[in-house]
Amino acid sequence: MAALGLDEMWWLVSPGNPLKDPAGMAPLAARFASARRAARGLPIRVTAIERELGSPYTAETVAALARRFPSRRFVWIMGEDNLAQFHRWRDWRRIAQTLPIAVVTRPGYDAGARAARAMGWLRRSVRPAAGARHWTEWRPPALVFLSLPPDPTSATALRAALPRWHESPFYSFKPKALRDGVTRKAIG
Repeated sequence: MAALGLDEMWWLVSPGNPLKDPAGMAPLAARFASARRAARGLPIRVTAIERELGSPYTAETVAALARRFPSRRFVWIMGEDNLAQFHRWRDWRRIAQTLPIAVVTRPGYDAGARAARAMGWLRRSVRPAAGARHWTEWRPPALVFLSLPPDPTSATALRAALPRWHESPFYSFKPKALRDGVTRKAIG
C-alpha cells in the first residue's frame, strides 16, 4: 500500500477461479473468513463482491466496480505468478486498458512472467517503480513491477500440506458475523 500510496486496499475473494479446478477450492465463506483474519487491523476491505456481480471474470469485475464506484480510483494488484498466465484471462487486454496494474514480484517467477505472452503486448506500458505512487496519473495500459520484501509463504504449498484446512476449528466462523467489507452484506 505504501509503494502505491493507497488509502485502502480491497481484497477480492473470488467465488471461483475459471483457471482452477473448483474441486480443489475451499468454500467461499471459509476463504473469506481466512482473508478477514489475515487483514485484521489493516486498512484492507475484504470483499466477495464478485459473487454479487455474478461473474468470476476480472474484466467484468473491474468494469462493474468502475460503474458502481465512479468516484474511486482503482489499481489492480497481482502477483508475478499471475502475470505469467495473464494472457489466459478472459479479456486480459481490456483489463489492462481499463486500469493500471501493479505486479508484485515473486521469487522464481520473474523470468516466466517477463517472457509471458501478455508482456509482449504490455512491455511498452511498463512504468518505473520509483514513480509507482503516481499511478493515478498514468493512462492505461500501465504496468509497474513492485519489488517488495518477499513473503516465502506459498498458498499452493500450504494447501498441499493441509488440503482440508477450512475444516479446522481455527477456521470455524459464525456466518452472521461475516460481513462483506464493501457491500456490507452477510457472507455464508
